[in-house]
Amino acid sequence: MEPTLTPDEFESLRRLPTCAVANAIETFNIRLRNEGFASDSAVRCLFPELSPMLGYAVTGRIRSATAPLVSSLPPPQRLSFADRTDWWDYVLSIPQPRVMVLQDIDPSPGMGAFVGDVHAAICQALGCVGYVTNGAVRDIEAVRTTGFHFFAGHISVSHAYAHIIDFGEPVDIGGMRVQPGALVHGDRHGVQTIPAEIAAQIPSVAACLQERERIIIEFCGSKQFTLEKLRRVVKEAERSCEPAALNLKRK
Repeated sequence: MEPTLTPDEFESLRRLPTCAVANAIETFNIRLRNEGFASDSAVRCLFPELSPMLGYAVTGRIRSATAPLVSSLPPPQRLSFADRTDWWDYVLSIPQPRVMVLQDIDPSPGMGAFVGDVHAAICQALGCVGYVTNGAVRDIEAVRTTGFHFFAGHISVSHAYAHIIDFGEPVDIGGMRVQPGALVHGDRHGVQTIPAEIAAQIPSVAACLQERERIIIEFCGSKQFTLEKLRRVVKEAERSCEPAALNLKRK
């Protein structure tokens, strides 16, 4: 799998706040406005002080509530299990930087944490910049100091039986469908996916929208404010930042 952005395009996109990116995506009208991001009730940003995260999705599914019983083993060994190190080989098949996106498929996600300080260190060594899950994480303060991003639905004291079920397939995190290799972007406001075909154009549209917002906000505080003028200013702003108006084309 090859990166969808050049290094310069990637960095221009990464620096943007998530809300600016979401606004820009809406102008292309390529997906419903209630899709493409995780609800904050299922996934929240644990390190809001960090700069925005951007990376290519490494996807998988986990469980933590029940042991993966191995019937051929006698108790108590039957309750233990070996880590799937083949998962690490898959991680390296996705372009850098990577974001690990794991769906906890237990009926009540988040009993145990798959990622803490040790696994976060492994992820960073494998070129990952963050972890997104509807499940749990732990060792919060230790991970915070590394700059590794956590977006999670729960915090847990224990691993419980957290283990990989499968990987390399689409996952669903708080209503956000994530394909392997998808661009995942997040900051204190939440986490979202960015359609690859418009990703390179997002910074230009976002810059235009941010300028239009500045004009509207300043107008609202000016002595020239009237409802009639406000309607005109808003309408002009909407038209001027459409991709067609900016002569932008999808890849």
